[in-house]
Amino acid sequence: MSSGMWRRLLRASRPRWNRVAFGSEPRRGASAAGRGVNVFNRVMKRKQKNWAAAREEGHQYQYLRDEVGGRVADRVYDIARTFPLALDVGSGRSHIAEHLNQDVVERLVLMDVSQNSLRRRGSSLIPTAPLLADEEFLPFRENTFHLVMSSLSLHWTNDLPGALREIQRVLKPDGVFIGAMVGGDSLYELQLAETEREGGFSPRVSPFTAVTDLGHLLGGAGFNMLTVDIDEVQVLYPGITEVMTDLQGMGESNCSWNRRSLLHRDSMLAAAAIYKELYGTEGGAIPATFQILHMIGWKPHESQARPLKRGSATASFGELSKISRPTNSSAA
Repeated sequence: MSSGMWRRLLRASRPRWNRVAFGSEPRRGASAAGRGVNVFNRVMKRKQKNWAAAREEGHQYQYLRDEVGGRVADRVYDIARTFPLALDVGSGRSHIAEHLNQDVVERLVLMDVSQNSLRRRGSSLIPTAPLLADEEFLPFRENTFHLVMSSLSLHWTNDLPGALREIQRVLKPDGVFIGAMVGGDSLYELQLAETEREGGFSPRVSPFTAVTDLGHLLGGAGFNMLTVDIDEVQVLYPGITEVMTDLQGMGESNCSWNRRSLLHRDSMLAAAAIYKELYGTEGGAIPATFQILHMIGWKPHESQARPLKRGSATASFGELSKISRPTNSSAA
């Protein structure tokens, strides 16, 4: 993509984005955007993702991102149109792009907070351009993209309503957002095992968004014609240590401010025993369930179908019983 194209895409407020996204750590109790609470240490999350992406064997931990990226791409193919310009928010190593072709997306901007993830991005049939930026502050002008996608990234934002509003802002009218994020019931086995051990919730797993909130958040951000559905991906592991190792390798370690920095060995062993007792398979493996929330929302446009005004119906449900069924003779 040419430098001229980049200048047209980037917002005039780019210096502000650089300062907010990659400056000093935000204060506790206030989000980086100044709205709502600050649950996650965004600087820590960027370091975790950079560390995971820099590992030589890092590709072996990308199975969940590859799987969900493929499912997001399937939803893009379900829409019968070609998108001239698209954005992938939190692209990682281009887990969605590797499943797409130019029949559906002609050009794609890959945006991530992790520089190492962008450097190690996979190959794609689509012309792509990488951009280092934060999900909460999209450095683009209004009405820029025909399609915005996101896979397994938005659950780490402090201001999810603000991030959704940003996505809606950069979409063109009649543009569509197709995303997937980790849901609130993910890794319930691990959470329950630690609860049994510690006698209460142990913040080894970050708080996630509930599916019941997602439709409201999308509507509040200005999207319409909403679709929300749930997938579950269950992975079998030899033990709890492998679960924690793979989460770290994915860059999905907890980065909440109240996270526990150290789990003692006796607590880990006890939690592992409880995990296996509650959920272990006959073969000795333990399952870890990832709840994936899929969402689709459209930016309003006058061409879109709209519900009729209340009271505009020309027939009532009570009149349905008066409609006569065809007789055998008339049916013949």
